Amino acid sequence: MKDYLKEQIAAVLTTLGFDIPKEDVVLEKPKIAEHGDLSTNIAMMLARSAKRNPREIGQSMLDALRTALDPDKIAAVEMAGPGFINFRFASAHLYDSLRAILDRGDDFGKSQEHAGKTVNVEWVSANPTGPLHAGHGRQVCIGATVCSLLEWTGWTVTREYYFNNAGSQMNNLASSVRERYLALLGETVDEDKILYAGPYIHDIAREIHEETGDEAREAPLDFFRKRGEERCFAMIRRTLETLNVNHDVFYNEDRLYTEGKIDDVLRLLRSKDLVYDKDDAVWLKTMEFGADKDRVIVKNSGEPTYRLPDIAYHREKVLQGYDRIIDIFGADHIATIPDVLASVRAMDLGTEHIDVIIHQMVSFVNEGTAVKMSKRSGNVYYLDDLIADVGVDAVRYFFIMRSANSHLEFDLKLAQERSEDNPVYYLQYAHARIASILRFAESEGLSDSGQADLALLTHASEIALIKQLQDFPDWVALSARTYETQHLCTYLHTCATAFHKFYHDCRVVTEDGALSATRLALCRATKQVLRNGFAIIGINAPESM
Repeated sequence: MKDYLKEQIAAVLTTLGFDIPKEDVVLEKPKIAEHGDLSTNIAMMLARSAKRNPREIGQSMLDALRTALDPDKIAAVEMAGPGFINFRFASAHLYDSLRAILDRGDDFGKSQEHAGKTVNVEWVSANPTGPLHAGHGRQVCIGATVCSLLEWTGWTVTREYYFNNAGSQMNNLASSVRERYLALLGETVDEDKILYAGPYIHDIAREIHEETGDEAREAPLDFFRKRGEERCFAMIRRTLETLNVNHDVFYNEDRLYTEGKIDDVLRLLRSKDLVYDKDDAVWLKTMEFGADKDRVIVKNSGEPTYRLPDIAYHREKVLQGYDRIIDIFGADHIATIPDVLASVRAMDLGTEHIDVIIHQMVSFVNEGTAVKMSKRSGNVYYLDDLIADVGVDAVRYFFIMRSANSHLEFDLKLAQERSEDNPVYYLQYAHARIASILRFAESEGLSDSGQADLALLTHASEIALIKQLQDFPDWVALSARTYETQHLCTYLHTCATAFHKFYHDCRVVTEDGALSATRLALCRATKQVLRNGFAIIGINAPESM
């Protein structure tokens, strides 16, 4: 409907002497429902440049639109206030919208807007130094939902995990495993060499001991590093699979070194006079990019800082030719991103197609008590623990129901409740209730059978529910365009509320067979929209609860 109205408005404005592309026409729902179904302020937007009264422009638009618009789509066009143009949907349009939901089924809400375009989404990318802690869950779930939203709007998505297995943290993992292994041989533990204290370190050491006995006593640190890395990454993969999160590509940071990508970047940056040597280290001239000071990219020990491999990695992604690249990072990466992108641009590569999603940190409370998450502490709240405590559906939903830009407090007690206060339970209960209604109707010998007379849907609660359902594709498109997953959560909650209101006001299975069949069709359409939304955000659509 929005596309149709934008085309008609742009055409009318052309006849009035305004050259306005339809993309510049903004249509929004009025804050007060009585003002109509959609509204545009385009007359007021044009008034200043045209030096005319906005109501004068609005009246000219109104006269032309009343003739141009299809009465089966728009029942009325009105002007309000200083020049708003309000539109009211025709009943025929609402019934057509309901039929479209039933006809398209699992595809309702999908579009081909970005068909043929490719996007690489890189997220999670936690160092394989231990299991994912509960805080990682926010990025895990945001990324998975963003990928799903992009696919629903036509993008071909490559899901990528940057396997960061180089640097001092991996050496710390190796040292921790080695000390725990030596302790099993009866040697005294050097606590200063144990940088990771989680129980998984003991498990890895025990496995090595069971397999090798004391043969690994003199093994080099790389042996323990490799074993620790393999075990930790296997744990990460299992956790992701539990949440139904999958990646297509696992890019190993080692490739940047073994394939000479790091050397290529250093050479290119030197050729641009953007690096220099000082104090036996290599410095990047980040001040030329607007930073407050230059940054070390190779330490005097010869070890690169994280900026250098990040630059090389992004260069590789750009060279692969994706139409869009999306990085999802925690707030602790915010200072690095400008340097990385500026360095890529300095190597004569474009970065305008790179979007970065920054999410704020998350804290966990259980009945008012904070839950710790430090990987280097023995008292760690892992993502597996969170899944065990509240379930996959609550994890997937709670992490995406707030804006990524805001701090998230994850209430464990609320996530465990089986009540309407728990937002994911509230949504799933609506779906299960509809399934129950449909089963009862079938047991009574009733069904909508695809032949329902939708014109029988005239109650205010029925019309309000239809209007909510038809908006689903717009909310999918908005969430995909902005990468803001909370919009879809808000929509689904509003949709469930509209259904509960309809169910309260309108008995579905009645002695009137025709009316029952029609309301069953509305129930089935609601169930479909909820199911499609659940598929995007990764939660189950239960048939009973």
